[in-house]
Amino acid sequence: MAFTFTTAARIIFGSGSIQEVGQRAAEFGRKVFIVTGADAGRASQIEDLLASEGIGKETFRVPTEPTIDLVREGSARARRSGPDVVIACGGGSPIDAGKAIAVMAANPGDPLDYLEVIGSGRALANPGLPVIAVPTTAGTGAEVTRNAVLSSPPDRIKVSLRSNYLLPRLALVDPALSSSMPPAITAASGLDALTQLIEAFTTQRWNAITDGFCREGLRRVGSSLLVAYRHGDARSREDMALASLLSGLALANAGLGAAHGFAGPIGGRYAAPHGAVCACLLPHTMHINLRALEARGSGSEVIQRYSEIAVLLTGRETATASDGVEWIIRACDELKIPGLRTYGLEADEFPDLIAAAARSSSMRGNPIRLSREEMQEILELAM
Repeated sequence: MAFTFTTAARIIFGSGSIQEVGQRAAEFGRKVFIVTGADAGRASQIEDLLASEGIGKETFRVPTEPTIDLVREGSARARRSGPDVVIACGGGSPIDAGKAIAVMAANPGDPLDYLEVIGSGRALANPGLPVIAVPTTAGTGAEVTRNAVLSSPPDRIKVSLRSNYLLPRLALVDPALSSSMPPAITAASGLDALTQLIEAFTTQRWNAITDGFCREGLRRVGSSLLVAYRHGDARSREDMALASLLSGLALANAGLGAAHGFAGPIGGRYAAPHGAVCACLLPHTMHINLRALEARGSGSEVIQRYSEIAVLLTGRETATASDGVEWIIRACDELKIPGLRTYGLEADEFPDLIAAAARSSSMRGNPIRLSREEMQEILELAM
């Protein structure tokens, strides 16, 4: 067994831990560049805590999923502002944007010089500005990942800026910050975490460390996802915030699979929430993967892992791999996750989506190589 494990330099987890943000920012300097979501008011608590430490700030809003142009604008503003640290606060979009802005503010050239697929894919030369990542949703795990997903509307695709330099210096995870999430966001973000945990647990790059994170995260999703959706009590919010964090730790080191391989191209073409797209793909990718593994006779260990996933989600020691798929289908039904057709996807786009997905790093991490026919079947079932 051989593997490398990397993550954020420091993680602080716990309800009320947001109160430390001013003190932690002061460790880097006296000026902060805050990257927040569409509602800049959600960063008001952070701004007050910074003010109490005498720290100056400039705020940059990310009103949509981050685009390459938005990162260009944000990094230019950050260079002019000259901050000591970036605080990225919100869901996956502002956190990914904050990480990308921080690293581009310290590197020459354009994001396209460094982006995968549509860019030159060059390695970043310099560490970025230090980043404090403060998630307010429970799903992406972006506070501990080493990539930033950016969309390119002209190319109708989402691609990653990827480097160890994108790892935040501090991930500050306060489950109480997710208490105001509406049910639909709770559902989509929680299912994103679930997809990441399952795919990292069954990818070709799993290891002993990520396995532990996935097992613990899956157990917490199984007991708390539906509770958080129905009631949103403090215990279920804490479980889902931890599951999200664990999913980020796992995916950053073990990779992902077919559901995320499709989610990138679909998300680049349609106005579809990433977590909801992953959710409607997940049970069908599991079903097709299991069938392919059984038919080709080379995946007994992965099949056992799918059975273990079922046990962790259902809480039943006798649960089988197919029981896990059924649990996810029932959960998606209760969480009101629509099919892909809802977002405008049509069957005539399948060939282009399959071609784009096949080029993704996530599809290459899938536990078994899928044929084009199997990939098309996944899309058909997810419609």
